[in-house]
Amino acid sequence: MAIFALTYRYADDPETLDLHRPAHREYVRSLVGNGVIASGPLATSQGPGALIICEGADEAGIVDMMDLDPFWIEGLIAQRDLAPWSILIGSIGLEGDH
Repeated sequence: MAIFALTYRYADDPETLDLHRPAHREYVRSLVGNGVIASGPLATSQGPGALIICEGADEAGIVDMMDLDPFWIEGLIAQRDLAPWSILIGSIGLEGDH
């Protein structure tokens, strides 16, 4: 399995983000241990977003999984970037080699 860093930049629509945030968080929470390692808010120079650390066989699988995120479905993610990520120093609680 490979590790990926997924970043979101949210659309500029705070009211609609607030409306769908509980469903978004519940969806991401449901993936912990089954594709998602960690997730949380991220402040970017272009506005608020999120960093989601994922684990999967390939990028296509991560994209398929995250296409079901309510924020994505509702068009609340202005930009989504996915890149393979290698941990060289430190740990986020993963066992074994990745």
